[in-house]
Amino acid sequence: MPREHIFDEAEYERRVARTKERLRERDLDAIVVSDPANMNYLTGYDGWSFYVHQAVVVTPDRDEPIWIGRDMDGDGARATTHLAEESIRAYSDDHVQSPRDLHPMDYVAGVLEELDVADGRVGLEMDAAYFTAKSYTRLQGNLPDAEFEDATLLVGWLRIKKSDQELEYMRQAARISENAMQAGLDAAGEGVPEYEVASAIYQQLIDGTDEYGGDYPAIVPLMPSGDHTGTPHLTWTDRRYEDGDPVIIELSGCRHRYHSPLARTTFVGEPPTELQETADIVVEGLEAALDAAEPGVKCSAVEEAWRTTIEQYGLEKEDRIGYSMGLGYPPDWGEHTASIRPGDDTVLEENMTFHMIPGIWTDDIGMEISETFRVTSTGAETLAEFPRELFTA
Repeated sequence: MPREHIFDEAEYERRVARTKERLRERDLDAIVVSDPANMNYLTGYDGWSFYVHQAVVVTPDRDEPIWIGRDMDGDGARATTHLAEESIRAYSDDHVQSPRDLHPMDYVAGVLEELDVADGRVGLEMDAAYFTAKSYTRLQGNLPDAEFEDATLLVGWLRIKKSDQELEYMRQAARISENAMQAGLDAAGEGVPEYEVASAIYQQLIDGTDEYGGDYPAIVPLMPSGDHTGTPHLTWTDRRYEDGDPVIIELSGCRHRYHSPLARTTFVGEPPTELQETADIVVEGLEAALDAAEPGVKCSAVEEAWRTTIEQYGLEKEDRIGYSMGLGYPPDWGEHTASIRPGDDTVLEENMTFHMIPGIWTDDIGMEISETFRVTSTGAETLAEFPRELFTA
């Protein structure tokens, strides 16, 4: 029996129709979608099966996409998608890590032949995390007459503007983020091992709220501390927090695969003046950037508002300060499209969503205070409601 669908069938039909429009614009006869977030976006498929090869194939003329995956995951497609039985195709298990020189892309190639695009122009997500070099060479070997094109971001750019239902799930994820952040801040303290704080965060990420539970996030909680807060992508260890430790926590609640990331910084003991001053500057710059975000403004102009603010205090940051995001699977909740950085001429439109994380990372200190926001008709709406300040543990 199918699980309760999180979107109605009409929403998927609109997404697929827009994908077909892009295929026609690029003169593509098909696209092989292997990014699990894009697969979910087009069909609703949701399972921890991305460690083996799988795909969704869309052509301009076929009504439905075709889901392709491992035989044991076929029932997962039946449970989580609206697809008809003829649109669910499963390869046998001997294609998985095969000792007989079989590969799942051999099966995908057979489906493309069946769709009469074996000698056509086929888009591939060449830079997707789960589309391997061998996947590409197997498709080439099986379909020597096909012309393969890089279509990595074709679906990603369609995802950048969110529907009302997507936004509702992101707001629900924000409520989970707030609860998880509070749990992490409450758990941190002198003598507490980092893993206990991670455990408190994870407990709340799954417990969610009184109304609904949470899903696993696409990125684990990031928790650099002590001398390592200038290295933002460290996780947790057995180390116990000591008096004088700064602690960064970056996390995201997840609801039906939709995220709302949030980052804050705390300090074990009395924070030094430099760190408090840096926190104040980050908040001022963050708020200036949020004030600059509205429809018609370029991503680069939003970053410029941040940069101009912090330059008054002699600070600079070379990295981007935000990126489009929402639906995601490991290893990332980002959409890999628009970034809030110099030179990005993407024009903001209503219902685009971004994680703005204008952290300051130096050899001496790290400071993160971030917000997920939606572009509204007149400005920016932050999804979480959580104090923007340096906390103490």
